Amino acid sequence: MNIDRFRQDHVAILTEVTELRKLIQTGISQNAGTIAKKIVAISSTIKLHLAAEDRTLYPRLLASDNPDVAQLGIIFQAEMGDIAAAYMEFARRWNLESKVSADPDGFKEDANNIFKSLHQRIQRENKKLYPLAEHL
Repeated sequence: MNIDRFRQDHVAILTEVTELRKLIQTGISQNAGTIAKKIVAISSTIKLHLAAEDRTLYPRLLASDNPDVAQLGIIFQAEMGDIAAAYMEFARRWNLESKVSADPDGFKEDANNIFKSLHQRIQRENKKLYPLAEHL
C-alpha cells in the first residue's frame, strides 16, 4: 500500500503546529487572530487526513490476513477517534480571536496538551502503523 500521502499530511500538520507554536511564543494576545485562523486551517488538514485514513488505510489493515495487523488497525483507529474528538473540541474552544485573547493562559495550556498528543500520535503512526501498511 502506498502511504506517501499520509506521510505528507503528517509533515503538513507538524509544520502548521510548529508555525502555531512560534506565534504562541511571540505572544498569544497580539497574535490571537492569526492563531485562531491557523487552528481552523490545521483542523481542515486533520479532517481530510482522517477521512482518507478511514477510507483507505484502516479498511486495508482490518482486512489483513495477519490477525496482529488487523488488531493493530482496530487499536489505532479507536485511539484516533479519541484524539480526533479531543482535537475538534480544542478547535471549537479556540477558533475565534476573541476566545484566544480572552484566556491566553488557558489557550496555551490546552494547545500544549493537544499538540503533544498529536505529535506523539503522528510519531507512533510513522514508526509502527505505516511500515506495516506499506507491506499490504
